[in-house]
Amino acid sequence: MTSRERVLTACQHREPDRVPLDFSAHSSSGIAAIAYRKLRDYLELPKKPLRVYDPIQQLAIVDDDVLEKFGVDAINMARGFALSEDCWADWILPDGTPAKIPAWALPQDDGERRVFRSRSGRVIAQMPPGALYFEQTYFPFADPEGPLTIPEAMQESMWHVMTGPPGPGVDWEALREGARRLRASTDRAILGGFGGNLLEAGQFLYRNDNFFMLLASEPAKAHKFLDGLLEIYMPKLEKFLAAVGEYIDIIRFGDDLGMQNGPQVSPRMYREFFKPRHQLMWKRAKELANVKVMLHCCGGVRPLLPDLIEAGLDAINPVQISCAGMDAGKLKADFGKEMVFWGGGCDTQTILPNATPEAIARHVREQIDILRPGGGYVFQQVHNILANVPPENIVAMFRAVQEAR
Repeated sequence: MTSRERVLTACQHREPDRVPLDFSAHSSSGIAAIAYRKLRDYLELPKKPLRVYDPIQQLAIVDDDVLEKFGVDAINMARGFALSEDCWADWILPDGTPAKIPAWALPQDDGERRVFRSRSGRVIAQMPPGALYFEQTYFPFADPEGPLTIPEAMQESMWHVMTGPPGPGVDWEALREGARRLRASTDRAILGGFGGNLLEAGQFLYRNDNFFMLLASEPAKAHKFLDGLLEIYMPKLEKFLAAVGEYIDIIRFGDDLGMQNGPQVSPRMYREFFKPRHQLMWKRAKELANVKVMLHCCGGVRPLLPDLIEAGLDAINPVQISCAGMDAGKLKADFGKEMVFWGGGCDTQTILPNATPEAIARHVREQIDILRPGGGYVFQQVHNILANVPPENIVAMFRAVQEAR
């Protein structure tokens, strides 16, 4: 099987020849640039320019030699873009390592911290001293004197403008050409990141507390806001899939609906505010292209899975097994015939950073034994590999996957 066939077979709930593996095919399956530098050194691989493709999370582009070494089966559509040197600017990682960062998302040093400013000059993100990532500092709709419309507010929101490749200057034809070129160069399954965040968009623009109060106390206003998002997302989805639909295999949406101890919203609230809109987007995506729909959704979301499935979801990521209700065995037993579990392969909260390589390998084998039978499983560690993870632990994780094949 090719890598693409392997992933798609698993997504059809059939067992492929071996466990499909994702490493860095989207912005929640990657690796912090600091950890990636250490990994390359540990593997004794040639020195290569270190590129930070996700400025907020400080994630590295994983080079082809590492993808090949670990037998990775999926790749990010964004890899087809920002290929010229003028797309990149010099950057220094928090540990002092030289790197490159997208030129359009280059932060500034204001003397005490690193900051990112919107086009208006407002500071919307910061990396304080000692921090490894950027955090949002401005919430447009929480500001009485801030933007009035959703498009204006998005231009003042870290998660909407501090982006990686393809970057803000790519038109639809250039997007098509980049995706076509990538498709012709690889037999890996290609993930196209779309976004379409609903709950998260409210949190990005209003701030978490304000948006929760809006949902609970002003439902009409909340519905109007969410309808406003769809007025932006639906035409963009049409154009996105018209450009790249024939070149990608999975379209990735995002909405972190969960937290450590359960969903952020009740099933009733999910059904009222979010399910109908997810259903519209996911149904339309499948009408426009032969794609599987993935939702990146952190946290303990088991109570929402029946509704997510009914709304048309094919795959969920990252399957955060350390959260309430997210036991892999129970998830597989109850939802394994309908849902693809893209993740859950190794706990990144406690095991990957802290356990011995032997314990990590044992944990990975146990997770694979639970999630592999009958297909419907793509291996991925639970979310990104963070900066403090020892390289020998990363290697132990991926070698365990290879040995399980």
